[in-house]
Amino acid sequence: MKELVEVIAKALVDHPEAVRVQVEETENHVALRLSVDPADMGKVIGKQGRIAKALRTVVGAAAVKEKKRVTVEIV
Repeated sequence: MKELVEVIAKALVDHPEAVRVQVEETENHVALRLSVDPADMGKVIGKQGRIAKALRTVVGAAAVKEKKRVTVEIV
């Protein structure tokens, strides 16, 4: 799932080299922390958080396959 978030985020931003994803995993929960260049923060969040919500939805759908709960935080 880390790779999925990286691919989507790198496609959205102007500075793809600054995209970092940190993973914290427990037994049935995965926390993904996405950090991007401060200039690209608005592109990842989107108007009224729509892009961030879509990103979380896609990652959540992928997580169903692994039977884990996933949260995506944009730092």
